[in-house]
Order: sequence, then structure tokens, then C-alpha cells
Amino acid sequence: MQQKPADTQVEIHGIIKTRWSPRAFNPDKQVSRDDLFALMEAAHWAPSCFNDQPWRFVVCNKTTDKISWEAALGVIVEKNRRWAKNAPLLILVVAMDHFNHNGQPNRWASYDTGAASVSLCLQATALGMCTHQMGGFNTDKAREVFNLPTDCSPMSMIAVGYQDKVEVLDDDFKENELATRSRAPLNERFFVGQWGLGVE
Repeated sequence: MQQKPADTQVEIHGIIKTRWSPRAFNPDKQVSRDDLFALMEAAHWAPSCFNDQPWRFVVCNKTTDKISWEAALGVIVEKNRRWAKNAPLLILVVAMDHFNHNGQPNRWASYDTGAASVSLCLQATALGMCTHQMGGFNTDKAREVFNLPTDCSPMSMIAVGYQDKVEVLDDDFKENELATRSRAPLNERFFVGQWGLGVE
């Protein structure tokens, strides 16, 4: 399989270094119930403002509920659907817009939901799986298909499964799959004491 460890200035934990977002999923390898629950537990224990846990995850498992999985696939934009069709799990990530304890708007909901999503993705990496988070899906259609409440924000769709060879992808995806991972220099994203003063 294609390995793309991060090229870092200092050594970081292997799970973080090796996590990346492939599109080549093995359509024949399913996620076990225990591993699925491990993913959910990892997200479940993410930090959140007031411990409100504003995240909601709609898990669509091709093995146990093909109807909901097909519904999830239908919400994804056509280009992403071409590779996501091989992922055994499609998970809709939703942030609740208001706090549970007082009903007030929760401006940290998307931040906290992102933290839970990263926890899920890192746990998947630890278990030898891969994930690919997508913004390319129809939020209005997701609301309708999954009967979402009005006071929530669909954030992403996560494909989860096991990596396959790049050959399973259409040709126009192969270049990105094989390309070296990159990030902007640290000093363009991390500042010391004030905006724009890059770390050295």
C-alpha cells in the first residue's frame, strides 16, 4: 500500500505522522464491530466546551445496513462518489448548534466536532485503517435523507475502511494518491506572541 509519512522538522508520534487521506479503499474488507466501536469511543472522549459533546455521527455501514450506506453515498458529490463507493463505512458528521445545558448558541460546536472527528481518524490509523474526510456533499440533501433536526450543521462525510492499491482508482485520482504530502512552512501558520511573527 501507499505510505506517505509526514516530513517533519522534529519527530512526532507515529499515528499522527502516518495518518493521511487516501482515496483507494478496499471494497472487500469490512470494519469489524469492535473496531467500529473503538472509532466511536475515540470520538466520544474528545474534549468539548462545557463537556457539551455537540457532535453527532450518523454511521452508515455497508455490511449491516446497505440502505443507509447507499443513502449516504447518494448525498456525496459525484466526483467523490467515484472512490467513496469502495469504503465500507460512510459517516456523516454533524454539529449541534446550541448547548444542551441552556439552549444558547454554541459557537464552539464546529471546533469541538472537528476535534472528535480527528480523534476518530487517529484511532482508525492506530487500527490499521484509513479515513478520508469530505466537504464535498450536499448538506440540504443530507438533512432530508437522514431526518436531521433544524438546529444542527452537517460538517463532513468521512469514508472509513482499509487501503487498497492505487490501481482501484480512476486515472484522474492516481496522481494525487501518489503525490508527496506537503504543508506550508511552520512560520507561515504558527506565530510567536503576535500575528505574523513566524516561529523560528
